[in-house]
Amino acid sequence: MKFRKLSIQKSSELIENIENFTAFLDTLKQLIRVPSVIGYEHSFFLYLKRELDELGIKTLYYDGILVAQGNEPNSGMLSAHIDRHGLVCTGPNEFQFAAFQSKNRIDLTGNSVSEQTYQTIASRFINQQVQAYEPWSGSYLGIGQITEVYMNEQINNLMFKIEGLEHLLPGTPVAFVDKLEINDELISAQLDNVISAAIIIYLYQNGYQGTAFFTAQEEAGRSWRFVYDWFKKNQITTSELLVLDTSPYNTRVEAEFQDVVLRNRDANARFKSPLLKLLKNFCHKNNIDFSCKDSFIQEKNKKLSAENLPLLSLGSTELGRIVKESKGSIQGTTLQIPTTGYHTVEETATVKSIKSVLYILKNLLIKNESNV
Repeated sequence: MKFRKLSIQKSSELIENIENFTAFLDTLKQLIRVPSVIGYEHSFFLYLKRELDELGIKTLYYDGILVAQGNEPNSGMLSAHIDRHGLVCTGPNEFQFAAFQSKNRIDLTGNSVSEQTYQTIASRFINQQVQAYEPWSGSYLGIGQITEVYMNEQINNLMFKIEGLEHLLPGTPVAFVDKLEINDELISAQLDNVISAAIIIYLYQNGYQGTAFFTAQEEAGRSWRFVYDWFKKNQITTSELLVLDTSPYNTRVEAEFQDVVLRNRDANARFKSPLLKLLKNFCHKNNIDFSCKDSFIQEKNKKLSAENLPLLSLGSTELGRIVKESKGSIQGTTLQIPTTGYHTVEETATVKSIKSVLYILKNLLIKNESNV
């Protein structure tokens, strides 16, 4: 893969004036309005499938994964999970955090950021509006408001009381009511990880002809299984799987220290892909600030260790599980957007970060006469 030869000044101007960015935001707004609670993603998959079918992109929908392929499926391999945190009715006016129901815990090993933070953000959900929907069609079933959140130690999950949805039956998904907010150079919504789905659609709209995987149940640690099974069924290996996601930080200062986030590894495996070096070199040459999340966490842990405080996990990613389970036969790297307000409808990213990711991917994956 080759990148355009651009001066730092020229590349900065192109990042700022990224082509069709308004259209990207329009796509993101539409996707945010379609619920996709973990374990109940079917209606969102169908929405994505329709968008891609209209673009002439071949789509194959399997259990837990939608595979999209352009005219040159080997020209790139992207992956993004499309499930979002939400609730599920488990009894009379009883709702649980969907990702951490007992039936969803089989693939959770305790080292994901979600598992380590979800208890601490419980208070953020008070007074949050939520909407119930039929899990297969996505049909609207009513709106309510969270009035109480508490931790049930016996089942190790958050429990919710909701005013207005007392009529629901067990097994009904309940999504957070959400819409995209744009404030100066920041955008906010439940971005994890609908923003990556919007990025992939944008790439197909602008000429990408490779492969993309949209996966379910990442927040329960399962999405890697669907991708890995696809590779095994098709007897394919790769060293260039690029996984798109958001990356959480505690403060805006921490988040805005970099435009994009890369990784050398996670808690499961080290990433050994030529893509990682390509991404680092491209960022250096085009004045895009980046950091590696594993290095950031390791530096934090040095300070925590010196103060005898609990250490942070390197995080468990979809890619890390794939690399580990495939024994390295499938490799790749990650490209992430730094955010704050993780796992809430106020998750926030800078416009600059989003434009930087779009710019990188267009240069990396889309052929045109400017590539040399």
